[in-house]
Amino acid sequence: MSTFYSELMRGLGASTRLWELIDRKPLISFEGGVTLPHFSGSVDFANVSFAYPSRPESMVLSDFNLSIPAGSVYALVGASGCGKSTVGSLVLRLYDCQKGAINVDGHNIKSLNLKWLRRNIGVVSQDPVLFSFSVRENILYGTDAQDKVPDEILEDVLLKANALEFVKQFPKGLDTLVGERGVMLSGGQRQRIAIARALLKNPKILILDEATSALDAESENLVHQALEKLMTGRTVITIAHRLSTVKNADVIIVLGNGKVIEKGKYDDLLSNRGHFHRLVQLQSLRTS
Repeated sequence: MSTFYSELMRGLGASTRLWELIDRKPLISFEGGVTLPHFSGSVDFANVSFAYPSRPESMVLSDFNLSIPAGSVYALVGASGCGKSTVGSLVLRLYDCQKGAINVDGHNIKSLNLKWLRRNIGVVSQDPVLFSFSVRENILYGTDAQDKVPDEILEDVLLKANALEFVKQFPKGLDTLVGERGVMLSGGQRQRIAIARALLKNPKILILDEATSALDAESENLVHQALEKLMTGRTVITIAHRLSTVKNADVIIVLGNGKVIEKGKYDDLLSNRGHFHRLVQLQSLRTS
């Protein structure tokens, strides 16, 4: 009886915490805001300062300024903790900056409908999020009118993502379950499913968080080919940890102390022998 009572009280405590979580109101509302009839995908940070709520005294970005033209590829590099991933989080409006403004196509993102904004931003991360559903459901996740997307379109995005061949080898094809977090797939296969999802979404802005850093050479080559197709005609923000992956970026942005401390093309930054040159040297030493 005492064991039953103990388990009952533990369950009541857990349910109380669960309902508190369910009842919490988000600080950033999904409701209201405008949508833009024409959207090209330019991004502009104007004097942005930001600290995470858990560390309000530690500014990650301080009077940060950066303009990314529509259709360009910008790579963000810098030491660990310099704010690379924070830039991506702020564009997605996972957080609001404490100072300054972030504009897309000249509109402050705080004035835009959040669902519309995120629908126009695609993300392919180092560890893509897949759910314990089928390949089909994972590609369709976040898509409007999922039941109206024919298999021909799904196969087209899988082909562009270099994923159609291995999906067709599964006994159930598109209806194959991938397991929790995609455990039934290899790392390269998970990345290519995530790329297919982004292709179907057809976003104007694409955020890549070192999508190939944990892959073997063959998988990395296939994912790179798929990413090149995905990047075409979009504004791309690449968060780079391996500096060798940013050679083809239009502009490389070097972050330090919450600001832009250097920018330019790969070869130019190397020849300048500044911050970027030192980062490349340090990374070469670690991998040699």
